[in-house]
Amino acid sequence: MQWSKVGEYIYNPYKIVNYLGNRGKLNFLSDELFLELKYRACFNKKLDLKNPTTFNEKLQWLKLYDRRPEYTQLVDKYAVRRYIAETIGEDYLIPLLGVWDRFEDVDFNQLPEQFVLKSTHDSGGVLICRDKSAWNIDEARKIINKCLKRNYYYYGREWPYKNVPHKVIAEKFMTDSSNGLIDYKFFCFNGFVDCVMICIERHLNNPQFYFFNEEWELLRLNKRGMAVPQDFTLPKPQCIDMMFNLARKLSKGIPYLRVDFYECDEKIYFGELTFYPDSGFDINITDQANERWGKLIDIGERKI
Repeated sequence: MQWSKVGEYIYNPYKIVNYLGNRGKLNFLSDELFLELKYRACFNKKLDLKNPTTFNEKLQWLKLYDRRPEYTQLVDKYAVRRYIAETIGEDYLIPLLGVWDRFEDVDFNQLPEQFVLKSTHDSGGVLICRDKSAWNIDEARKIINKCLKRNYYYYGREWPYKNVPHKVIAEKFMTDSSNGLIDYKFFCFNGFVDCVMICIERHLNNPQFYFFNEEWELLRLNKRGMAVPQDFTLPKPQCIDMMFNLARKLSKGIPYLRVDFYECDEKIYFGELTFYPDSGFDINITDQANERWGKLIDIGERKI
């Protein structure tokens, strides 16, 4: 452990929760206690589950008290494809190249020169192969097998992930004329789409996030958005209205859902569905955003 970390733990002892939790040492804790400790570690204040008001607070509440069985399918990167096909149509799906129970079952000879390999049950288990002849299969095996052994649910108690089958899928490698896809992440509240977060320069390992409303006005809802010039904007894609409509349809009936799409040469492709961005521990959004989105999550009278 680095001495700088020791200093952080002395200043805020609750931060040891992140260190231990990321190593699976706190799996024995109840979901509620774990989230209360982790929230204190991230924000240095108490989590109010009896009367949650902010976005980050209500996401923790939803983890504990909004547990519909169908959510498991929606976070499963393989099973969600059926939901997308049935709800908005299979044309929005990135072509599937294969699905396997183990990494060792993957026949790389049958895959094209470029592809994307994913674990189906977690966040971050994604490997991009741009040149199969130069791809390090042994390194890929280590990464994917490590993902397959872990239950992502325990890291932030995101309940939908708890019972997702652990599989490996391969999808077509998607790119556009600029050699980098732009990621559009729609913040949705029971069918109402408040805004879209745009991720640029991810392919350059320099991801930047900006929020825009449906009228394509910049919303200064995160630290990066607060720092840009007054006249800052990004190119508006021709298919943005359709993406807003699709996000509305996919999120209907769910208190909060982030719906992700890619735009590839003016064609829309589904990315993923996310119930808890940053697991509800986002330190980069502004206080205004935290309050704004908190008001939009309706938990009705279901407070504890």
